[in-house]
Amino acid sequence: MAEKQSPDRTDHNITLDAADDRWEWRRRIRENPRKLLFYRIGVGVLGGLLIIAAPLTGWLPGPGGIPLFIAGLAVLASEFEWAQRLLYRVKDWVKALTAWTSKQPAWLKALGTLALFLCVLVAIWLYMAVLGVPGWLPDSWESLLYQLPLLP
Repeated sequence: MAEKQSPDRTDHNITLDAADDRWEWRRRIRENPRKLLFYRIGVGVLGGLLIIAAPLTGWLPGPGGIPLFIAGLAVLASEFEWAQRLLYRVKDWVKALTAWTSKQPAWLKALGTLALFLCVLVAIWLYMAVLGVPGWLPDSWESLLYQLPLLP
């Protein structure tokens, strides 16, 4: 059984080499320069939009911010080597952070979880202070939320 070779990541090209490509459909796109140009523009625009949307949605409840930034970077990394190198750095940073947090005592992990939970609650409260309580919430929740300070 032939061993699968990993792509060469040592060159500093702006785009991935055809030999670095894992998918046949993308290799076919690379055969036609016109299709390749439109494909690269599309990848760049989509990845750029996701990265631009990251800070715009980061303060909203739900996934946004960092996950959206990483998704945009992953889209760009599928075509551009500079983004691929940056994505590898981000992955290494996340692995190092995960290793560091796994070595911390349980009380510190619990304290960090509590701090994160409080940050999320404050973010939701600020969201409602600026935009108001959503009308789709049950009436019992709305009446309870209107008792909080700064909520209209």
